[in-house]
Amino acid sequence: MANQFLDELHWRGLLHQVTSDALGGHCETLGRLAYAGFDPTSDSLTVGNYVPMKLLAHWQRAGHRPVVLTGGGTGMIGDPSGKSAERQLLTPDEVQHNIDCQRRIFARVIDFDARGAGAAIMVDNADWLLKLGYIDVLREVGKHFSVNQMIARDSVATRLKEREQGISYTEFSYMVLQAYDFLHLYRELGCTVQLGGADQWGNIVSGIDLIRRCAGAEAFGVTNPLVTKSDGTKFGKTESGAIWLTADRTSPYRFHQFWLQTADGDVGRFLRWFTFLDSARVLELEASAAAKPEARECQRALADHLTEIFHGPTELARAQAAGNALFSGEVCQLDAEQLAEITLDLPQALVTPAEVSGDGALVLDLLVRSGLSASKREAREFLTNGSILLNGERVGADARLTSAQLLAGKYALVRRGKRQWGAIIVASA
Repeated sequence: MANQFLDELHWRGLLHQVTSDALGGHCETLGRLAYAGFDPTSDSLTVGNYVPMKLLAHWQRAGHRPVVLTGGGTGMIGDPSGKSAERQLLTPDEVQHNIDCQRRIFARVIDFDARGAGAAIMVDNADWLLKLGYIDVLREVGKHFSVNQMIARDSVATRLKEREQGISYTEFSYMVLQAYDFLHLYRELGCTVQLGGADQWGNIVSGIDLIRRCAGAEAFGVTNPLVTKSDGTKFGKTESGAIWLTADRTSPYRFHQFWLQTADGDVGRFLRWFTFLDSARVLELEASAAAKPEARECQRALADHLTEIFHGPTELARAQAAGNALFSGEVCQLDAEQLAEITLDLPQALVTPAEVSGDGALVLDLLVRSGLSASKREAREFLTNGSILLNGERVGADARLTSAQLLAGKYALVRRGKRQWGAIIVASA
């Protein structure tokens, strides 16, 4: 039990750096507090924010207490780590709104209602940072920081080299404030561990050093590797934008599809990093994938697991149904909400109500308008050889789309061949 947390991170590939080998012994006493910080720059969080959240969950499952620190104070400045440009400063009201919206996301991964001393805590550093006086910070905290060492930190050094205008004093101060967060949590709660991504190493070490200098105590830090994809492209981004953890930003269907499309070279690693499946199940899935990769069982397990965490079993079932409908071509049973989600990611052709009234619009023309065909000649060939399905029904060269054929009164789905889909959508009057 003593090293349950570190062992869990190690086999999952989530253990990047530890500030001291003494952390294992420190964890022998259950009920230790560890925190991770989250920036309230948006009213939601992306899949990139999930890993430190998951580290807190593993900490809790190992018998300890997680602390979610939301940066109501530091969020008004912005962390320079991993950023090529300075963040736009938010107003206090905007920061508070974002914090309120993010609360429900954390509760899907971390248990705030656990009995006894294991329940997670959520704190906002605005509660103490906004009360600090400038001179007080310089006297108590600033004197312990070497500017030479701060400039050498990767988060600062990168910005000084890559940006013509360098880094502002405001963002340069972020390291001092985050270190003070750790000191404050140590003093007020007895929190002795900070968790974060590899890009937070410098900030974490600064906090540990400040605790040693101001309180004469030992504290610890653990980082996870930064999430990368095997092809070198950025994780958590698609052509249509970032993948968010709330349905108002990324629908459950699109969220599910994002994980289903994980490359074979990434999926084993992602099962370890992102799911709570145990090692036996992960190895079983990997063995199955090696024997029959075309079944994509690993991808389905990954997508199902994460969609259920963030959207629940009902939305998971709807996302599965929508995906299955596209795979089988049986799309007529989809409801308006499912159709709206599906068509967001498909090539589209917008038509007016007048175009589909009466005799309707030629499917041949709609294929070109939707991008499923490069020309009318090519579209006619597809229709003639039986390659086109309209709402799951094979259609010929003279086929037309009428208002009576629309799904949910607004949509038509066209499939070319086995996998290429397009959407015909009736524009609002």
